[in-house]
Amino acid sequence: MTFSPQLEQRFAKMLTRYPEGRTRSAVIPMLIYAQDEVGAITRDVIEEVAKRCKVTPVQVDEVVGYYSMLHRKPQGKFHVQVCTNISCLLVGGEELYEHAKKKLGVGHKETTADGQFSLEEVECMGACSWAPAVEINYDFHHHVTPEKLDQLIDGLRKAH
Repeated sequence: MTFSPQLEQRFAKMLTRYPEGRTRSAVIPMLIYAQDEVGAITRDVIEEVAKRCKVTPVQVDEVVGYYSMLHRKPQGKFHVQVCTNISCLLVGGEELYEHAKKKLGVGHKETTADGQFSLEEVECMGACSWAPAVEINYDFHHHVTPEKLDQLIDGLRKAH
């Protein structure tokens, strides 16, 4: 499997940063970058990352199964993650997640029919001081209210 020239270059550079015998450390970043380009962690991605990092496909598959930010099926163009861990929960995170479900018309790890949005309820994002927190793709939003979430989603719909 080959990736875009830019990603191939990034992977080649990444592997030079690890000492011989330690390339397994590149598994997670490679998976994240590959997921961004391919859209999901496919069997081909797993096998390619395993080969490049000199580990077995089973070892890579175990990593994919462990980390919630790695997805085996494609997500929406805009992946909305709402934190409902304790800090967010105490200031409206659960209500915000319920609002997001109604606004988007999808549930946990589901994607809208047009493929534009997917939704996920997640544990701690490390933004407890700014709760409730929402992440859309790699953009974090803090102190999110239902109204602010509506503005974010409506803005993305209009822009794309």
